Amino acid sequence: MGAPIRVLLETGKKKRVVASAFDWPGWDRSTKIGGDAVAVLDSYRPRFAKVAELAGYGEEFESLGALDVVEEVEGIGMTDYYGVSGRTATAELDPMTDADFERKLALLQAAWATFDDTAARVSHELRKGPRGGGRDKDHIIRHANGAEIDELARKVGVRVPLETRDDPSALRAYRAAFADAIREHHEQGEAAGRWALQFLIRRCAWHMLDHAWELEDRDLTGGE
Repeated sequence: MGAPIRVLLETGKKKRVVASAFDWPGWDRSTKIGGDAVAVLDSYRPRFAKVAELAGYGEEFESLGALDVVEEVEGIGMTDYYGVSGRTATAELDPMTDADFERKLALLQAAWATFDDTAARVSHELRKGPRGGGRDKDHIIRHANGAEIDELARKVGVRVPLETRDDPSALRAYRAAFADAIREHHEQGEAAGRWALQFLIRRCAWHMLDHAWELEDRDLTGGE
């Protein structure tokens, strides 16, 4: 068995619990309170392995061992409502080594690529259901990119027009600027506003992968 994978467990007040493999940004999953969030997280290991491979860390990821809950905290309102991690793991407050930073940034960039590739191949109309209700593909694409542009990137000083999300060339340039700003904050030892830099990377990667996997799950390309 390889090294254990550290997990943060966040329990909301009423509805949901989130498990986050915080050393591997984007690998966060939730379930209803009373369910086994760690088991749900582990069930997504094969899907996240593709992201790790794309980032250039496939072998390292495949060599890892079991999930290990190292911290449990109370969630926030968004934990219950969206099933999103809203708390920073204590370990995410520590300075990153350069190697850890490069891995985490590469995983964020792989999350962007995974989202784009998935969006390009799934059907325009999506299967109706609890994941997103009646939203079609274009709505999800504009939401995922727009939320990052309008809220998350601003935490490291990147401000571009919201319309950037609608221009592929401008979107690529924005993401390069966002990655550069994250790198600059790491090199200077700066936080992302009120957020730990590691938490910002994790939240961004989670949001992209959560919607990429939603698109996959609701794809109608193969029929009903």
